[in-house]
Amino acid sequence: IMSAMGAIADERAWHYTPVECARCGVTVRVAKFSLQHTSIQWTSDAVLGCAEFSALVAAGRDSALIPTCASLRDSVEDAVTGGQVEVLPP
Repeated sequence: IMSAMGAIADERAWHYTPVECARCGVTVRVAKFSLQHTSIQWTSDAVLGCAEFSALVAAGRDSALIPTCASLRDSVEDAVTGGQVEVLPP
């Protein structure tokens, strides 16, 4: 389907929602495709501002190899529970 501007309209049911980490305040974009599947888009500012990532990088870890931030995961779960992030299949 074409939009009024001639671009193809995005008909996906899901979308990314900004979620702020309760611990350090960085914001990432989150999409939930099921209760088990979460997609998180990190910006370079978020990676640099994340307290957990910063501590691990300072200890010599590569940020690309850090699987998750537990504080952010808790914030995402709170956003889902609070209705800020919807669970929508792709």
